[in-house]
Amino acid sequence: MDNFTFYNPTKLIFGKGQLETLPQEMEAYGKNVLLVYGGGSIKRSGLYDDVINTLHKAGATVTTELAGVEPNPRLSTVRKGVELCKENQIDFLLAVGGGSVIDCTKAIAAGAKYDGDVWDIVLKKQIATEALPFGTVLTLAATGSEMNAGSVITNWETNEKYGWGSPVTFPKFSILDPVNTFTVPKDHTVYGIVDMMSHVLEQYFHQTTNTPLQDRMCEAVLTTVMETAPKLLEDLESYEHRETILYNGTIALNGMLQMGYRGDWATHGIEHAVSAIYDIPHAGGLAILFPNWMEHVMGANLSRFKQLAVRVFGVQDNGSTDEEIALEGIRRLREFWSSLGAPTRLADYDIDDKNIDKMADHVMSQGAVGNFKSLSHEDVTSILKASL
Repeated sequence: MDNFTFYNPTKLIFGKGQLETLPQEMEAYGKNVLLVYGGGSIKRSGLYDDVINTLHKAGATVTTELAGVEPNPRLSTVRKGVELCKENQIDFLLAVGGGSVIDCTKAIAAGAKYDGDVWDIVLKKQIATEALPFGTVLTLAATGSEMNAGSVITNWETNEKYGWGSPVTFPKFSILDPVNTFTVPKDHTVYGIVDMMSHVLEQYFHQTTNTPLQDRMCEAVLTTVMETAPKLLEDLESYEHRETILYNGTIALNGMLQMGYRGDWATHGIEHAVSAIYDIPHAGGLAILFPNWMEHVMGANLSRFKQLAVRVFGVQDNGSTDEEIALEGIRRLREFWSSLGAPTRLADYDIDDKNIDKMADHVMSQGAVGNFKSLSHEDVTSILKASL
């Protein structure tokens, strides 16, 4: 494996009723809070009132809110949040929602401490060296943003969507109560499951040698999610199943699985290009693209695809070639996601070949694409066409 340094300062607070720890966690920070949330589901569920009441117990002032954060958070919303922070001398931000709300909050926190346009930071023209402190109350198991420093922001005016991160954009704390995910509807629950599995798969496909423990850890997350997902979809208010999926979503992308090597991440880059134009659900795009990426690149390290097929998807050798075993594993992944209700073709979102070149240009605009196998413009175009 490669040399590595692991750093993750986020305090994870997990379990039923853990919102009551919020006053204690707030003690180290200022009292003037910006509350950031999405489309209003937290008000319908009663979580909004619970958060406000708990913040008041902490002596916090919540006169400033930023509601309506989009599923693919927009630069315009981030800029509005930055302006609110600067105008109201905000001390602390609290994100209440899923990964999009948290991603938006990270960008606001960094932008509030930067004199220029926050888009410079997303484009990596500037590195965020300071950020307002923020915490999270998670309501969706999916992205892992509650325990990492990464963020993805969309500039809808230019149809650009990029990931970025900084050591200063880790949440100070994240409160994860599985009960707060009970009201997540079936389709968004499915998207969350696909998203966390995709995060693990992005990390699983690498070319570094001697990573037996990392491989087994990735495989354990994948198999646990696959065993739990169908049961959860049959009982969306099962505390046990929500708890398992919620924890897996955090572990999938908090850095623990990727110690000692670099994952691929090309599929995420391709999906960002698709949703930057069509604004589709991120995980829906991943469910479509990932199996096609796998088929396109499996020759770069066939043994790794065979290992996944055998260990995770239970493919038997039975005299088959390595390629046949690898392809069967990919088929079973596609079949599993489809059985949950995930889309299988871009046509499911009424996407045709009209913008394929534009999407491929977007993918290539950030330089090298893919660590498991470096992709060319032609490679990206082929994967997109196979996904139609």
